[in-house]
Amino acid sequence: MQHKTQLTLSFLLSQVLLLACAEDLECTPGFQQKVFYIEQPFEFTEDQPILNLVFDDCKGNNRLNFEVSNPDFKVEHDGSLVALKNVSEAGRALFVHARSEHAEDMAEILIVGANEKHGALKEIFKIEGNLGIPRQKRAILATPILIPENQRSPFPRSVGKVIRSEGTEGAKFRLSGKGVDQDPKGIFRINEISGDVSVTRSLDREAIANYELEVEVTDLSGKVIDGPVRLDISVIDQNDNRPMFKEGPYVGHVMEGSPTGTTVMRMTAFDADDASTDNALLRYNILKQTPTKPSPNMFYIDPEKGDIVTVVSPVLLDRETMETPKYELVIEAKDMGGHDVGLTGTATATIVIDDKNDHPPEFTKKEFQATVKEGVTGVIVNLTVGDRDDPATGAWRAVYTIINGNPGQSFEIHTNPQTNEGMLSVVKPLDYEISAFHTLLIKVENEDPLIPDIAYGPSSTATVQITVEDVNEGPVFHPNPMTVTKQENIPIGSVVLTVNATDPDTLQHQTIRYSVYKDPASWLEINPTNGTVATTAILDRESPHVQNNIYTALFLAIDSGNPPATGTGTLHITLEDVNDNIPSLYPTLAKVCDDAKDLRVVVLGASDKDLHPNTDPFKFELSKQSGPEKLWRINKLNNTHAQVVLLQNLKKANYNIPISVTDSGKPPLTNNTELKLQVCSCKKSRMDCSASDALHISMTLILLSLFSLF
Repeated sequence: MQHKTQLTLSFLLSQVLLLACAEDLECTPGFQQKVFYIEQPFEFTEDQPILNLVFDDCKGNNRLNFEVSNPDFKVEHDGSLVALKNVSEAGRALFVHARSEHAEDMAEILIVGANEKHGALKEIFKIEGNLGIPRQKRAILATPILIPENQRSPFPRSVGKVIRSEGTEGAKFRLSGKGVDQDPKGIFRINEISGDVSVTRSLDREAIANYELEVEVTDLSGKVIDGPVRLDISVIDQNDNRPMFKEGPYVGHVMEGSPTGTTVMRMTAFDADDASTDNALLRYNILKQTPTKPSPNMFYIDPEKGDIVTVVSPVLLDRETMETPKYELVIEAKDMGGHDVGLTGTATATIVIDDKNDHPPEFTKKEFQATVKEGVTGVIVNLTVGDRDDPATGAWRAVYTIINGNPGQSFEIHTNPQTNEGMLSVVKPLDYEISAFHTLLIKVENEDPLIPDIAYGPSSTATVQITVEDVNEGPVFHPNPMTVTKQENIPIGSVVLTVNATDPDTLQHQTIRYSVYKDPASWLEINPTNGTVATTAILDRESPHVQNNIYTALFLAIDSGNPPATGTGTLHITLEDVNDNIPSLYPTLAKVCDDAKDLRVVVLGASDKDLHPNTDPFKFELSKQSGPEKLWRINKLNNTHAQVVLLQNLKKANYNIPISVTDSGKPPLTNNTELKLQVCSCKKSRMDCSASDALHISMTLILLSLFSLF
């Protein structure tokens, strides 16, 4: 019943087309019917005829050959379309390409689902919808044209025909659109009288897959009398593009010991042909594996998905036993579903076998020896280990730990990043007299943890025997530095202290002699035998060699070894102050105008090198003034300053004013000095003291003159 329905629909469609083309009784090369309509069955049965196609090249159909877009179907020599196997889903359309010595053409077979069945006849008579024939309200019939890409010469080549059911004398067909009068121009043209559509050159579906043109009918004057009507031209794909791998380089990683079937990576190729046809249906295959050991078939690729998976047992996927941890696979992608006629493309996949920490580090020997001189620091021995894992990973890099024999933290161990060796160092000087031998127990591990079924064994620990060599060490002062407090100005020859130095080399029974090493002021001497330090000069707290009341000297203690060894001791003497410095007065020169209204001449200050209480408060006094009148007085301002005041204006001259200043020490010290006072003439803001230099009057001269009168 179903087959009968299909034949009925095909018959009705053929009648419609015959009516439309009734005016053209000449033989037209190609399919006599270009569009067919069939209903989707539950299943196309193998070798069961579906419909009959009629192709006529008008010259006997020599060497006629049919090609079907779906490889599950074929067309017999008599034009019968049959399925090569039972097919339940064939898509929405089949395209049949026919070629003989003299002509070629394309037919379209449209497949409608069951739910479209009831409206099928109505759609046929409307010549629209899924039939592939545009709905025609006018007299122009423009059925879709299907053209295979990559056609060979000669050109132009007829590819279809536009029919007008109403004949009008002088009417002409006119074709327009992209591919005619729009870029790319000149691909298609139409015979303005017969309506034959031709293509002028080979087409490329990957460049343009569809053309939408318009057909109009004009009169002799060019006026449109019918149309426009849409004319669809579809380019049928040919297998003219090889698969290409565009996303390289392709590098995958898989952990050693991975289970069989572990996915490593996915290879995906691209085919520019029509993805709905076998022209772009790709299948993948491994052409070559390098190296071929331990198995020539280490990997498998899913032919449809392109997934590369491991196919060997985890035991063979052992990085440490492989010739190289890197494999290169030449992958082939073939279109046409992998059939022999398909085009191919290749790419190289690099697969790296990643290391996991399945080998613990092991010392190259159980015991290492080292010798170090006492008092010396630095690396004393390099501990060597072996590890079969990848040197570029934490599964190879070693971490060393001293687990016994280092209570004083005198030793440290670090990893050499280049060699992976353990560099054992002395960080605190060793003492032969305390211990001449040391034994260390050291373990080695990796930065990365071992895998669960692997553990560190006895070979991951080692012993280091260290021998300390005796060295003649210099004597040591006790204490160091040494401190003592003394008054300055103590008598020469006074004992400061007796130093004490001992020789660390207790087993050698050596003698010690002392000497002065640094004595900046040359104030001290030391007894070479018993170490008594005495003064050779007066100690002066105010000396520039004393800093913050402390004088520093260095002494040597030299043993009798061969060669002798030397130790250095530091002595700090804190000097107590004594009132041994008189105060000083400043300034010692003052100037005043002879007509000055302000008779406060100058403010005097006093200073003292000693320390409190041997300094201020200072006492300022004038020596006795003789004569009928007193000329000046001194007023105390504070503990360190006083002011000299004239009692009257003086004539222009130089005067020496005797002043005494006394500190507060016990006993106090006094400094008698003179203040030179210049009385100058002042006019127009200028001070002239030149004439005063010729006259020198002092209280001393005045007293001498008075005595000479008696």
